[in-house]
Amino acid sequence: MNPVLRLDHRYHDVEDHDRGLVYDLATLDRRRMLKLLGLGGISAGLFTIVGCNPSGSSSAPGATATATASASQGTGATGSAGAASCEVIPEETAGPFPGDGSNGPDVLSQTGVVRKDIRSSFGSSSGVAAGVPLSIRLALEDGADCAPLAGAAVYVWHCDQAGNYSLYSQAAANENYLRGVQAAGDDGIVTFDSIFPACYQGRWPHIHFEVYPSLETANDEANKIATSQIALPKDVCDTVYATPGYEQSVQNLSRLSLQTDMVFADDGGVHQLGTMSGDVAGGYAVRLAVPVNG
Repeated sequence: MNPVLRLDHRYHDVEDHDRGLVYDLATLDRRRMLKLLGLGGISAGLFTIVGCNPSGSSSAPGATATATASASQGTGATGSAGAASCEVIPEETAGPFPGDGSNGPDVLSQTGVVRKDIRSSFGSSSGVAAGVPLSIRLALEDGADCAPLAGAAVYVWHCDQAGNYSLYSQAAANENYLRGVQAAGDDGIVTFDSIFPACYQGRWPHIHFEVYPSLETANDEANKIATSQIALPKDVCDTVYATPGYEQSVQNLSRLSLQTDMVFADDGGVHQLGTMSGDVAGGYAVRLAVPVNG
């Protein structure tokens, strides 16, 4: 097997993306462990902080806002403008399928991972992820002053239309699609071309990402300065999941809410709920401001 796609023997039989909840629980950050112990008011470290959500307007990427209660429930497609904020985005678990070398496969050191379009696999793999088109736009900001974080890099990954994670799930073990790294320009913006992810059992629809100081440091997960997730709004999920290929997501989503999701439950996802635009025919775009401690 090509070294790009070699799997640790522990993951040969991981077709069960439904196990994501179980594995994620095992990787909860210290902040959530404190909360479970009734010590939620105690600081859990450098990244135990509050995030922000951009407004639905086309304002400059540095302008962020706090979403309303309706958005926190995942019912709004565009969020709502509020008081300007530059609070650092909450730190979240990378989950069981990061592909960054911290839990089996490592895609970060592979030639071809730096790219804008993450729908296809690279290297010796040739698979292409099917699904409703989705553009992922992150505005990286310095948490100290909301200034664009020029030169920083982002690693993005998420499941496919069927809920499979490339490199791990049996159905996609020989693929590395829906994973990619990109460096921000002077405006702090990174944009990835992808597909709308599924809703698998036990987790609200989401997109994972890690932020690195630079492209040069994005080849080792030890260098990351933030790990978080984008929550996708319920009304858009409902619309997308009504299209062919997402049938199982309809049932899975009906059993979930942002308030009960093990990752977003702290605040109902209000600080990580993406602002969305578009439609099924032309594809969607999700935007999120990502202030970090640079």
